[in-house]
Amino acid sequence: QVQLVESGGGLVQLGGSQGLSCTASGRTADINFMGWFRQAPGKEREFVAAISRHSDTTDYAESLKGRFVISKDSAKNVVFLQMNSLKFEDTGTYYCAAAHKGDWHLSTSYDDWGQGTQVTVSS
Repeated sequence: QVQLVESGGGLVQLGGSQGLSCTASGRTADINFMGWFRQAPGKEREFVAAISRHSDTTDYAESLKGRFVISKDSAKNVVFLQMNSLKFEDTGTYYCAAAHKGDWHLSTSYDDWGQGTQVTVSS
C-alpha cells in the first residue's frame, strides 16, 4: 500500500497561481504513474494530469493544457501540480493518486489516494 499526502491548497485570487505537492510513502516501488484529479461540489471527480514514474511522460486534461504543469522529484517521491491563471471553475478538492497499471485518465486505474486538498479561487 502507498500512502499519499497532499499539501498546498488554499484560497487563491482569480488569475493567480497555486502549487500543490503530493508525497508518497510506503510501497512506492509498486507505482508506475501518479495522477491528480479534482472534484467540485456536486460534480464527478475528473482527471487533471498524470506523470510516469519511470520517464518524463506527462498528460493533461485537454481543457487544462497550457495552464497546469505536473512534475516530480523522483528521489523524494514527490509529485507537484503547478496551477496558473486560475479560474473560478478550478475550485475544488484536488486529489493525488498512485497506480500500478491501467489508463491514467481513469480514476478506477488508481490504487491509492490522498485525502485531498481544497483549492478555492476567489475574486
